Amino acid sequence: MLLILTCFNLSGCSKEIDHHHNEEEKTVPLKKQTIDPIQNQIETMSLDEKIGQMVLVGFDGTMYNNHIKEMIEKYHIGGFILFQRNIQNSEQTLSLINAIKASNSKNNKLPLFISVDEEGGRVSRMPKEMKKLPTNEKIGEVNNKNFSFTIGKVIGLQLKSFGFNMNFAPVLDINSNPKNPIIGDRSFGSNEKIVHTLGIETIKGLQCQNIISVVKHFPGHGDTAIDSHLGLPTVDHDLDRLKSFELVPFVNAIKNNVNAIMVAHILFPKIDANNPATFSKRIITDILRNNLAFDGVIITDDMEMGAISKNYPIGQAAVKSIQAGSDIVLVCHAYENQLAVLNALKNAILNNEISEEIINDHVYRILKLKKKYNLTDASIQTINIEHINSEVYNTLNEYLN
Repeated sequence: MLLILTCFNLSGCSKEIDHHHNEEEKTVPLKKQTIDPIQNQIETMSLDEKIGQMVLVGFDGTMYNNHIKEMIEKYHIGGFILFQRNIQNSEQTLSLINAIKASNSKNNKLPLFISVDEEGGRVSRMPKEMKKLPTNEKIGEVNNKNFSFTIGKVIGLQLKSFGFNMNFAPVLDINSNPKNPIIGDRSFGSNEKIVHTLGIETIKGLQCQNIISVVKHFPGHGDTAIDSHLGLPTVDHDLDRLKSFELVPFVNAIKNNVNAIMVAHILFPKIDANNPATFSKRIITDILRNNLAFDGVIITDDMEMGAISKNYPIGQAAVKSIQAGSDIVLVCHAYENQLAVLNALKNAILNNEISEEIINDHVYRILKLKKKYNLTDASIQTINIEHINSEVYNTLNEYLN
């Protein structure tokens, strides 16, 4: 990673000597003070500011608009996600992201997550003038660690050039069910070793461009027969099976310093019969946080997907997810749903359903991640499409020809 950690060493505390007395020289022990700037920052934040950091939203349109403005100014939102509906061409995309960041820098002290789903293959949001990248399935067939790393690095270059700083990728699901309607060629393959080996390299490639990699879909979407955009999938595996197969890529990603994980809308009745992973304390807190020792940021999949919206009120689902251990709730589309989530979280805190101490823990992890990647709302003046496309062309030419 190109993240530089600077260590400050306290050196040589000098001794005070009283030259006017013949007393034995004395040393005065210095009381150690540990100042945590993130904790200090949280203490200055209002409840609305804290809640805003825990919600990441999408919007319609290709220009800065009142929806974006209100989310920034009134709700202090923690970040945005862009989709194809927001992206016409490179110049427009750069202008839109710069406008969002400029608005936030005037109104809030904390920089935004500017996120996207850029997996390569069929899940790509980049403008049409950007040269496209192969599917993970194709990368898995090549099965070359350097290729996977370089793909991550090139995706990172594309995203960084526009001002994105977070990518919901790579997919770490193992494509074990041929009838799976949603994963398929988004996966590196059906072999858990190939998936985790290549996935880790893609993560490292993204990180070397200072892009936060959010891996998905924990604890594994590869053996589902229902698209969670449409309904709630059920997977009948127990924890022993997950540990031996589906969890392998996630375990290895955690060992290799992945900073954020997305949780899937899937019901695992042998692990938690009542709650999908999205708001299962057993899966999020007991397994991911405690058993697998993941201390990074946990993000839900989009709460407007059919798996949730057809079965639960969205505000209630958001509260349950935070209670289960999620740090950020993702609401990708409707303004009304975003308000419902923000208001439900606030009411849950005011009604003592969630303690502010717990909220502070979530916000701490979020601010720590923003600080680690040194996120800013600085604008980017120009983008060199030709240079980026040549990097993509050279990569594909080296490994696919």
